[in-house]
Amino acid sequence: MTPDEIVEAHGVRLRPFRPEDVADIVDGCADPLAQRFISGLPSPYTEVDACWWIDTAAPAVWTGGGAAYAVADPTTDRLLGTVGLSNPVPDRRQAEIGYWVRPAARGRGVAAGATRALSEHAFAAGTVRLELLTHAENTPSQRVALAAGFRHEGARRSAGAHRDGGRHDLLSWVRLAEDPPGPVARLLPDLPDGVLTDQVVALRRLAPDDADVMYRLHSRPEVVANQAPPVPPAREAIERRCRLAESAWLTGQIARLLIIDVATGEVAGSCGLSYTEVSSGEGSIGYALLPDWRGRGYATRAVRLLAGWAFGPAGMARLTAGTVPENTASHRVLERVGFQREALQRGRLPGLAGARLDDLTFALLPDELR
Repeated sequence: MTPDEIVEAHGVRLRPFRPEDVADIVDGCADPLAQRFISGLPSPYTEVDACWWIDTAAPAVWTGGGAAYAVADPTTDRLLGTVGLSNPVPDRRQAEIGYWVRPAARGRGVAAGATRALSEHAFAAGTVRLELLTHAENTPSQRVALAAGFRHEGARRSAGAHRDGGRHDLLSWVRLAEDPPGPVARLLPDLPDGVLTDQVVALRRLAPDDADVMYRLHSRPEVVANQAPPVPPAREAIERRCRLAESAWLTGQIARLLIIDVATGEVAGSCGLSYTEVSSGEGSIGYALLPDWRGRGYATRAVRLLAGWAFGPAGMARLTAGTVPENTASHRVLERVGFQREALQRGRLPGLAGARLDDLTFALLPDELR
């Protein structure tokens, strides 16, 4: 790869930076989203910074063994964003790939196209491993990684720096030269049209703005009593759960949803689905309702909807639900959906002050779903 070459693929053009790109670079780098997730950018970002990037910084990236491309519209040649390689490790034939896109160009597949184009170009030049790092809350970038063929590999602890000097984890996404082309299949796909509904209740993904209702629900004594261990959650933990809900979904950890009353739009409760064993296709389900919505069959409807999605788009072959033996109301919900009592595992769960709790497990197979 050389600084003066042009790469055209996947709907974008990768080319050298030019003086006429200054205004568009400022437009992209001064944007609040870029400023939030690219902590190394000057703040505020000005034309002086853009000129320094074109004249000094981008050439230095090439000199250091990396790559720095302008991402341009193939028709107009106007700058849409940037993509590049950094932190090269020549003896391992690996590098880190990164990008940003101007606000007006987002949502058009520009970032994914640029990432795919540069990845393929780098692999053709001898690179064998590319790493893409994202902030845990930067879910648009995580979707780009998946669309560009990068697989979630884990978290790099304290790999990112805040502007105030603090540290945060970064999620690592990796693509190898021998990986198949195209998007990565997800364990937990998106909901169809973003919702599951039977026209009485609806399930939608948990979002950052749901912290108030989630804290109100999961700090209730009767809900806490059916958790293991039965300890009320901290407000900060609930807020973090809501902020990271989409990321947890994208990485295949857990699908967290709110249960909504369709008629009023009010939140009735929450539920969740996760894989317990990917190799065997087994998943686990959980749920909780606010007091005003209990006794109306809403939990049964929610579990039925979630189980249908689990056996369908999510591709699971078996579902389990663990309960404390005393939670008879939850047992009735599961049995109405078709779950069968399967095992009492004594002392399986942590209680308070070193005590242990029994776990009564229910299980459901696809042909048993009522």
